[in-house]
Amino acid sequence: MAVVTGGASGIGLASVRRLAAEGAHLVIADLDVEAGTAAAEEVEGLFVEVDVTDQEAVEGLFHQARETYGRIDVAFNNAGISPPEDDSILVTGVEAWRRVQEVNLTSVYYCCKAVLPYMLEQGKGSIINTASFVAVMGAATSQISYSASKGGVLSMTRELGVQFARQGVRVNALCPGPVNTPLLQELFASDEERAQRRLVHVPMGRFGEPEEMAAAVAFLASDDSSFMTASSFLVDGGIAGAYVTPV
Repeated sequence: MAVVTGGASGIGLASVRRLAAEGAHLVIADLDVEAGTAAAEEVEGLFVEVDVTDQEAVEGLFHQARETYGRIDVAFNNAGISPPEDDSILVTGVEAWRRVQEVNLTSVYYCCKAVLPYMLEQGKGSIINTASFVAVMGAATSQISYSASKGGVLSMTRELGVQFARQGVRVNALCPGPVNTPLLQELFASDEERAQRRLVHVPMGRFGEPEEMAAAVAFLASDDSSFMTASSFLVDGGIAGAYVTPV
């Protein structure tokens, strides 16, 4: 049984479909009621409208999931934003900074805090937090709050993974490279040059697809990754390992 936040689109939706194909029951959490309901109907799961920056709403999400299915095996804490107002530190205002931190980092704290007691009671569980390749390398085309938030997700994931390892709960971070999702498509639409500067640095010469990230989620959710915890799992087309890229 898996809970996926941000499950109505992008990596979240692809992961919902992949986990369902693997036989999981799904609870899909999102703000988009229409898309979330459609996703839930597609996989015969449960949709819950949730603002992940609201701690009580997040607690209610996991309580409802537990009450409905009796257990929570997987929590994919994936909801996130990357607004155009988040830019270089020189031009990014504090309100944009705080909004991105709330959605990308504080929400992951809320989700982990809410689901851990259920998993500890079971003696088993897999938490997967969406970080990013930008958490492990710097960028001249900065999104200062996004990068900082994802670095925070990595650090929190490592600590939780270590803290709860002997109690049967694994906590890992998925670090996608640039992925062909609505977030990236919005970047292309608003600033194609900035997007192309990202693409040129990917050794594989293309952006990742949501389904490729979903495959990594399925692995981290499964017993195939039973000896992995506190890990930063890069699925980035080689970008974090590149000194120069092929021409």
